[in-house]
Amino acid sequence: MSRALPLTIVDAFAHAPFTGNPAAVITLDTWPHDAVMQAIAAQNNLPATAFAMSQGPDYDLRWFSPTAELSLCGHATLAAGHVLIGNRDAVRFRTKAAGDLIVEQDGEALALTLPDWKATPRALPGIAAGMGGAVVESLWHDSGYAVLVYPDAAAIRALVPDFLTLAPLGNILIIATAPGDDTDIISRAFLPHGDMEDPVTGSAHCVIAAYWAQRLGRGTFTAYQASTRGGYLGVRYTQGSVILTGRCRTVLRGEFLF
Repeated sequence: MSRALPLTIVDAFAHAPFTGNPAAVITLDTWPHDAVMQAIAAQNNLPATAFAMSQGPDYDLRWFSPTAELSLCGHATLAAGHVLIGNRDAVRFRTKAAGDLIVEQDGEALALTLPDWKATPRALPGIAAGMGGAVVESLWHDSGYAVLVYPDAAAIRALVPDFLTLAPLGNILIIATAPGDDTDIISRAFLPHGDMEDPVTGSAHCVIAAYWAQRLGRGTFTAYQASTRGGYLGVRYTQGSVILTGRCRTVLRGEFLF
């Protein structure tokens, strides 16, 4: 007997059709086996599938990429908030690795509160060589985030990573960032183990928010992730948390049958 799960596909941090980062959101009454959720995420073949199970007014939340469970996924959390917030002012998600995450109404956008995963300076010569360009600074976060700071937006847009060189580094996210041109900062994010660029990455901005708040001299700033799809974010940094704002667009509703 087949099982049907409600499924919504959402473009998160999207300012127009076919922009932002797509995520599938699936709501549950009970948790399937982990292998089933992983298989569903692989079948969806989107950057992330969020599985949300109601716990009273709140939700337990887990995220899977097509190949692995994720410890934090900002864009899929924003997408889940877009699907589940309804007429409420806010919705709370309980997660295993990132604690409680809150999505709130913010005018025509949504605001997502994430932990402050502050990166610290570290020399990353192998990563810098594989990414190319003139790196100004480099930082690292132990959850597997490498940050390379470049001089300007043109340097970010010109990057062509050598994935053959970077792939042996394993399951890390490489964030390239610089002062922006039409926003305060600009970034791109790359997953070497998948030979791919992530369209818009909420967790990346958790990692770089403290750096840019200090460098800009203020806790509120605008950001653009310059992937092919592209996405705009508002960033508000306070010690201990990062609030990202952005818009979402529902692109598909249906059922996942298995």
